[in-house]
Amino acid sequence: MKADRLLSILLLLQTRGRVPASELAARLEVSTRTVYRDVEALSASGVPVYAERGRHGGIALLPGFRTDVTGLTSDEARALFILAAPGAHHALGLDGALGSALRKLMAALPAPHRPAAELAGRRVLVDPDRWLGGPRPAVDLDELQTAVFADRRLRIRYRHGGETRLRTYTVDPYGLVAKAGTWYLAADRRGRPQLFRADRVASAVATDAPVRRRPGVELAEVWAQLRRQVEERPAPVRVTARIRRERLDLAVRILGGALTGPPRSVEPAEADPHPDGTGEANGTTGSDATGESIGTDGGTGDWAVLELGYPVLSAVRQLLQFGDSLEVLDPPEARRVLADAAAALTTLYAADRTPHRSE
Repeated sequence: MKADRLLSILLLLQTRGRVPASELAARLEVSTRTVYRDVEALSASGVPVYAERGRHGGIALLPGFRTDVTGLTSDEARALFILAAPGAHHALGLDGALGSALRKLMAALPAPHRPAAELAGRRVLVDPDRWLGGPRPAVDLDELQTAVFADRRLRIRYRHGGETRLRTYTVDPYGLVAKAGTWYLAADRRGRPQLFRADRVASAVATDAPVRRRPGVELAEVWAQLRRQVEERPAPVRVTARIRRERLDLAVRILGGALTGPPRSVEPAEADPHPDGTGEANGTTGSDATGESIGTDGGTGDWAVLELGYPVLSAVRQLLQFGDSLEVLDPPEARRVLADAAAALTTLYAADRTPHRSE
C-alpha cells in the first residue's frame, strides 16, 4: 500500500506541480503527517521533492524533473482498458484519440500484464443507454467543449422541457456530464448552479469573457448538488396503483424515476378495490393485450402495489401503456384523467378510417 501511495504522490506532483499537503492527504485518504513521512521516503530514494510551509506552500518536485512510470499492477492495467463507454468518446470526437492512447499504453505495460489488459477490453463492455430508451437526438458538443476547456463564458439559446420558444442565457460552465447516455452542461447562471440538457441547446457561442466560477468549486461538487435537486424534488401528485405480477418487472424498468418506493405486496384491504362486485378481484375474467383471457381467483398474490409521484396530474397518462394490467387506485382525480383519456381513445379508434383507393 505504501509503494502505491508513493507512486500516486509522484504522479500527482508531476501533473499538478505544487500541491498542498492537506489536498494530498484528502486524495490518498491518509493523515497529513503520513503525507510528510511519504515525502521524506521519496526524498531518501532520490526523488527531488521538497515541502514549502506557509499559506501558499505545498509539496513540489524540482523544476524539470520527470519520470516515466510504468509500474502498473495487473488490476490497474485491466481497469484502464475497461474505460467509459465508447459512445461518450464518440460524442466528444475522441474515438481516434482513445484508440491511439490505448495502443501506447499497451506498449508501455509490463509484458506479463498485456494479455490480461487486452482480454479485459474484449470481455467487458459498458453500454450507457437505458433499455427502451428510443433513438436520441443528435448532439453537437463542439462549442460546449470549446467553452469548457477554454474557461470562457458561454451564450446559449435553450429550450426548456414542455416549451417551444427558445430562451437566451449567458452561463459560466463547469463542465459536461454524461448520464445514462444523455449529455448535460453544468453551469452557473447569475451565480447559481443550473443544469442544461445538451440536446435542447439550439446554439452555443463561447464569448471572449473569462468564466466566472465560484472560488474553490469543482464540477463534481456542482453535479452532486444539481443531481440532489433533481432526485429530491417533491412530486405534488402521489399515485397508488396496482399491477399484475407478470408485468411488474417491465413496469419497474419503464416507470423508473416515477416510483417513490419499492413495489409491495397487496394488502387484504386492497385486494378488491371494487366492493360493488364489478372488478376482477371478484372472479371475473379479463383479457390481456394479446386478447387471451386472463382468469383470476382474486388472491392477493396476483397483484403488486406501486407508489408513484408525478409533477402534474396529466402525467399519469404514462400508465395507459400497461392497459388493463395496471389500475390506479388513488387519487380519484388520477382515475378520472385516465378514464377520460381512455374514452377519447375509444372514440378515436371507433371511427371508420378505412382508406379509399383512388380510381
